[in-house]
Amino acid sequence: MKIGIVCYPTFGGSGVVATELGKALAKEGHQIHFITYRQPTRLDFFSENLYYHEVDIKSYPLFEHAPYELALASKMVNVVKYEGLDLLHVHYAIPHASAAYMAKQILKEEGIYIPVVTTLHGTDITLVGKDPSYEPVVTFSINQSDGVTAVSEDLKKDTFEHFDIKNHIEVIPNFIDLERFKKQKKEHFKLAICPHGEKLLVHTSNFRKVKRVEDVIRVFYQVRKSIPAKLLLVGDGPERDKMERLCRDLGTCDDIRFLGKLEAVEEVLSVADLFIMPSEKESFGLAALEAMACEVPILSSNAGGIPELNIDGVTGYVCDIGDVTTMTEKALEILDDKNLQRFKTNALARAKEFDVAKILPLYEKFYIETIEKFQSKFINV
Repeated sequence: MKIGIVCYPTFGGSGVVATELGKALAKEGHQIHFITYRQPTRLDFFSENLYYHEVDIKSYPLFEHAPYELALASKMVNVVKYEGLDLLHVHYAIPHASAAYMAKQILKEEGIYIPVVTTLHGTDITLVGKDPSYEPVVTFSINQSDGVTAVSEDLKKDTFEHFDIKNHIEVIPNFIDLERFKKQKKEHFKLAICPHGEKLLVHTSNFRKVKRVEDVIRVFYQVRKSIPAKLLLVGDGPERDKMERLCRDLGTCDDIRFLGKLEAVEEVLSVADLFIMPSEKESFGLAALEAMACEVPILSSNAGGIPELNIDGVTGYVCDIGDVTTMTEKALEILDDKNLQRFKTNALARAKEFDVAKILPLYEKFYIETIEKFQSKFINV
């Protein structure tokens, strides 16, 4: 198949999943065309089946903000026409699904029919989509898609609860490349960070308020009272300055390192003993899955789709959002040497259930079904 993938080219979950999906499809022989305003972060190798089409966003004095949606729709039209695409797969509802609808209608006027699959990732529904300014467009775009997927049962449920959706939504979970995300021998790195055998806790995020990084630091502060420990914070964002001030206030600066954005996060995860994800909103928890693939147990909140991934008492523990006291108790239980290896083993076993080799066929099957349904509906009219 020739597939156009539209996504945000950022470190965020939707962009990462879209890029990794495209790379995996290309390995299987499909021709993949990425359409976005910048080369995706993880599109980092050459393949004869991978193509990148940059959306050129011109600035005109008339526009206070460049009309990206129009430029994106125009680029989709061109790529579909001149590359002969079989399907468009747009990740994140706004503005990709609405732009795809516009492109589809333009192409239809020229006698070209193209099915559109929309994948919902989370904040496009739980945050942005619920804004009254966008809700009608989100609802319309989802209903006009020829196929719709969501990354968790919880996100599917949330979509139906808050939008008047008539379309079927297929749940296809996020996935992991176990060739990349696996425990590596980095003992020298662990020794440099934890020279006296301290337990190592890790958190990765974009440091937005919804990620509740403050809870991570407060859990660590309490854990450190009971056992020697260190904390690595990977990522950057609007809450970072506040978190650095909190570390100074708590007197934990010597035991916490802010590493900023890292591409090779698997190297850090390879030496971690516990991954903390206390988010108040999380449609799936891709960062947690990456940690589990590196044999790291998870301490998480019960937000969104996280409990579908992190099995309470097996791969880690699931706690109420903001319950720092319980999180601290569970962190200490996981980190106890009597329990730690069991949790690590279970985390890896769970991650293997989301191997890209198992999830990729679900997308391929869904693409074929969507194309066949679309063709029977439109081509024979």
